[in-house]
Amino acid sequence: MSLTASTKPLAEGQTCPVQYGALCWRMHRGKIEVLLITSRDTGRWVIPKGWPMANRSPAEAAEQEAWEEAGVRGTVATQDLGDFSYEKCMTPSHAIACTVKVFALRVAELVDKFPERKQRRRKWFAAEKAARKVNEPELRQLLAHLPANLQADGQVAALATA
Repeated sequence: MSLTASTKPLAEGQTCPVQYGALCWRMHRGKIEVLLITSRDTGRWVIPKGWPMANRSPAEAAEQEAWEEAGVRGTVATQDLGDFSYEKCMTPSHAIACTVKVFALRVAELVDKFPERKQRRRKWFAAEKAARKVNEPELRQLLAHLPANLQADGQVAALATA
């Protein structure tokens, strides 16, 4: 975020806008890896995320963002893993506080041609390293606890027998 951007406090009763994000993961050599992408404005490591979409559930919106921003195809969980907050720069002098509901998305395919391919980089990281790469403390926690959360949801157990 730009040093000149300011976040206005929310008025009483006002809530933060909600976005939906995809925590894209795979099993690689017996360990969970996470796909991070760079933001378009600052180049920070982030997860694909975006605004709600008409006629799409929150999980489906997260899945669509993963396609547009990272070229990911896969299976998205219907229940979110949790959420995190961050400041979204709307203009160089204005930012808004947003909450992102995060959905696990098991990556089945990573394609080279996707809508934002010329605007972002993407890279696989071990879940623990991904947690160190992101700026948002709550997202760090989601990444640090990802292996346990996926096991609790039964998503990793199914892979062991596949």
